[in-house]
Amino acid sequence: MTRPRILVTNRIHAATRARLTEIGEVDANDSETPLGYAEAKRRAANADAMLAFMPDRIDAEFLASAPALQVVACALKGFDNFDIPASDAAGVWLSIVPDLLTDPTAELAVGLAISLARKIRDGDALVRTGQFNGWRPILYGTGLDGSAVAIVGMGAVGRAIAQRLSGFGCELIGVDPSGAMPDGVRAMDLAQALSRADYVFVAAPLTASNRHMIGREAVAAMKRGALLINIGRGSVVNEAVVASTLEAGAVGGYAADVFELEDWALADRPRTIDPRLLADRRTLFTPHLGSAVASVRNAIELRAAENIADVLAGRPPRDAINTPRQRQRLAS
Repeated sequence: MTRPRILVTNRIHAATRARLTEIGEVDANDSETPLGYAEAKRRAANADAMLAFMPDRIDAEFLASAPALQVVACALKGFDNFDIPASDAAGVWLSIVPDLLTDPTAELAVGLAISLARKIRDGDALVRTGQFNGWRPILYGTGLDGSAVAIVGMGAVGRAIAQRLSGFGCELIGVDPSGAMPDGVRAMDLAQALSRADYVFVAAPLTASNRHMIGREAVAAMKRGALLINIGRGSVVNEAVVASTLEAGAVGGYAADVFELEDWALADRPRTIDPRLLADRRTLFTPHLGSAVASVRNAIELRAAENIADVLAGRPPRDAINTPRQRQRLAS
């Protein structure tokens, strides 16, 4: 009997490869460079399962070219680049890893905020010039203590950010459609929160209704000089608007770990980061490092591998996000 074929689109840890090898024949991308849509689609043509990552995109065209595919197990939490209705129609399971990314992403969010507020980037650059000769009255920033902090999106990551900030002596404000807040967080609508906050954390997932939620109107409502930190999804923020607002001096700074160019399911997304953002000294960026803790990434990959194991053993994946129609095709 032919062993199942498993496509892995990005480089994985040895432990994950070993687990997948127990399950089937592994076709793995061992490069740091993603396969890209066309190459992933070509290699998925004979695959029974796929271990997918943030740079991947699954749509009806992709699924139509992979008739044996039973499951796409995503080693990620935010799944807006993966078409659920198309997967349902094709009889393909989709799974994510819902919890393991939360804590490291929240830690990075706080780190970005402190680094932006305290001008860490400028301070490091000054020391590296070789011209630093001791303390000078320069690079004064702002602190979290005594500040008002708004967290837009009070899901697992938003709540984890609030928990970590609870010891910093700041007022915590939450913005979420549910209105449900953890202890110590005061609920406000978006406009109220933006007008009060010294720091605004964007921790919302990307949905059909909240693209560019932080756009011209929202930025105009922000307190002058407030700092904006995006660790949710790139396209929740309108980067061009933020760039213009920074130029005008209304926003005090912008930090991000996520970018509009990453939201591959949006055909009209920008293909590059606005050069004004890259040139501005009041910005701070990391290359989507929210979950980039070695032990965490290994655990995420292994969890995704177990979702593949579930399906290939005839069980629904433990972290399924869809309920596919009964399959009309069989894996070979």
